Amino acid sequence: MASPAAPLPSFARLPHPAPRPVDEREAILANPGFGSVFSDHMVEIDYSVDPATGVGRWHDPRVVPYGPIPLDPAAAVLHYAQEIFEGLKAYRLADGGIALFRPFANAARFNASARRLAMPEVPEELFVEAVRQLVLADSEWFPTVEGGSLYLRPFMFASEAFLGVRPSRAYKFLVIASPAGNYFKSGAPAVSIWVSDYTRAAPGGTGAAKCGGNYAASLVPTAEAFSRGHDQVLFLDAAEHRWIEELGGMNLFFVFEDGSLLTPPLSGTILPGITRDSLIALAREEGLTVREERYSLDQWRDDAKSGKLIETFACGTAAVVTPVGKVADSNGEFTIGSGGPGQLTQKLRQRLVSIQRGEAADANGWVHRLA
Repeated sequence: MASPAAPLPSFARLPHPAPRPVDEREAILANPGFGSVFSDHMVEIDYSVDPATGVGRWHDPRVVPYGPIPLDPAAAVLHYAQEIFEGLKAYRLADGGIALFRPFANAARFNASARRLAMPEVPEELFVEAVRQLVLADSEWFPTVEGGSLYLRPFMFASEAFLGVRPSRAYKFLVIASPAGNYFKSGAPAVSIWVSDYTRAAPGGTGAAKCGGNYAASLVPTAEAFSRGHDQVLFLDAAEHRWIEELGGMNLFFVFEDGSLLTPPLSGTILPGITRDSLIALAREEGLTVREERYSLDQWRDDAKSGKLIETFACGTAAVVTPVGKVADSNGEFTIGSGGPGQLTQKLRQRLVSIQRGEAADANGWVHRLA
């Protein structure tokens, strides 16, 4: 028999000396935007290695007022970029309860990123409990806008002060929360994307890890896309610069006239999206064929022009399911279908959102209700 899991430590709770006034919070929740305002609290947990035994452990979990983090100028994260993060949401359910969507999948992906960056893993139960503690502490921060949620950002960074290329011996794990509305601000029915000449990830690199360096490297090509009037940037593979991989922060799906779907395979250079995995499962439950295969930019252009390809959509925790209407590169542009949301895109989005918000049956056990 497997040994029982260690009991979770108790979380200390530090009182907040000056929480946001109710009227100010309500004004924020009526129009939260995305990722620019944060709730009153955050979770902190420390990791350190005992110099006598060489054994590391997580300790002192606590819910504290949201605020600056003291950091030594020689902290390893500032010099060697040992940093990873996750993104998930808490939802207010139809019956008034609160739930997380597949938090243990986020915990597993977080630990996969930790292994790739030579960082300690966070026990999955502790990861989820940290998220739960923050959501319950800031349960009044759910937006009142249609489709609003509480976006949660667990992250970990190397905090040991030293200059030397080796894994840190001290880390901080934190969770912060931000009331979230729509991810895209344009209000367009479908987004426009620019195909970048830059490369996001290469085989053997960190493309499958959710680490800050990947996103830092995407900022220049993303700015290029914005300057050309597009909403997002698309990256192709590093070896041939031919095969579609993913957007700046989202996975892609392609819908064909026969009702089948295709999404690029998880080859080590693509982030294994939890929304991606959920949509594959939901589509297959609908009896649809889903292929995880390579798909080239040239084929995408040809299939869109011939009518063989009728829809494309991006997906991720922040953007949920977002239709792609137009694609452009240095050789020109093409339109997907009518340039607006497709029927299957809308159907899959509605089914996913209905499960997340407790409005539809959760046959897969994805909804994690908070006591």
